[in-house]
Amino acid sequence: MRDLLPTLLAWRAAGERFVLATVVASAGGPRELGAAMAVRMSGDGPREVVGSVSGGCVEAAVIEAAAEVLASGRPRLETYGLADAEAVGLTCGGTLSVFIEPSTLGTAHLERVGDAVARDAGAAVVTVVAGPPEVVGLHRGDGLRANGFEALADAVARDADALVDLGESGLRQYRLDGCPVPGVGLGPGAGAAARLADSSVSGMGSGIGSGPNETSPDLVTVFFNILSAPPRLIIFGALDYAASLASIGRFLGYHVTVCDARAVFATAERFPDAHEVVVAWPHRYLAATSLDARTAICVLTHDPKFDVPVLEIALRSTAGYVGAMGSRRTCADRIARLRAAGVAEPELARLSSPIGLDLGAVTPAETAVSIAAELVAARRRGSGEPLRRTEGRIHR
Repeated sequence: MRDLLPTLLAWRAAGERFVLATVVASAGGPRELGAAMAVRMSGDGPREVVGSVSGGCVEAAVIEAAAEVLASGRPRLETYGLADAEAVGLTCGGTLSVFIEPSTLGTAHLERVGDAVARDAGAAVVTVVAGPPEVVGLHRGDGLRANGFEALADAVARDADALVDLGESGLRQYRLDGCPVPGVGLGPGAGAAARLADSSVSGMGSGIGSGPNETSPDLVTVFFNILSAPPRLIIFGALDYAASLASIGRFLGYHVTVCDARAVFATAERFPDAHEVVVAWPHRYLAATSLDARTAICVLTHDPKFDVPVLEIALRSTAGYVGAMGSRRTCADRIARLRAAGVAEPELARLSSPIGLDLGAVTPAETAVSIAAELVAARRRGSGEPLRRTEGRIHR
């Protein structure tokens, strides 16, 4: 969704009609919660498509539904699964629920979200995806309060702010008076997809408004699409390896900082893909900057006078990943120096050194791929093993 915002805002400014499709529940599907696809319409058919909700499995069906949604002016919740594979569905397994909404319901909320994203701040797109027809498709920013649902608007605003801090997208249910429904916090997994399908649509191609609304007319299901601030990738050492890693880090969605004490090396011209290039002693910069569990720190200097002081701070920080480059001899010497400096064994155990996965990398670009692969594995809790040697779900 974050990547689509510039396009959506441009379409909005030009007065284009479009349809937005968002993954609101997934169990073993190929895309994460909040993955989105937008279809710009011309006449009765699609003119341009951006984004993806399944990596190709159900996009054609979503585009077909988009034309119907725009023609009717009513949003729709579609659920796809393996059982639908012969017609249209997830041939690789899993279940996916996609909310499809026309721009004619209002897009002012995208401006507020776009402003936050432009500042690299967290934001939430909050959408009612099931409930009474008069609330389905309304948003936190330009719908609920304007249509008289002040209590519900207040409730989802409070939860949205909390979920932005947590960085977690998901479904929640409320009554129209804003009271949350106890025990019905629908999470991202199989149960959420199944319950959402059972409660909100009676089958594929159905509109919204059946299910529990027949017996619980005030029950509302809200999807919180959390657009977290980008995670940080801090690279120490302004080398050719750092330039390649900065490029792939930016591609993976990190906010990339390159830091080196040597001004002749740490220049914006050498690192065009870095968001910022800092001239400072690494340990001083790291001690003064903000870190969290999503931060990745890569020390590429392989020089003790830089490595040891910055790693002492990094290994005692909240950063989720800390890696350091060097030969096995260099890495062993570095560990000994860190141990002598008083770094405890549990802290040393956090260090990925030598950095990266064993891909046989030689060039800076190949080395950057090796490091990036380890970053992804650490972030997504992957094994790093070839998929042909593993069993179970590929998309977790």
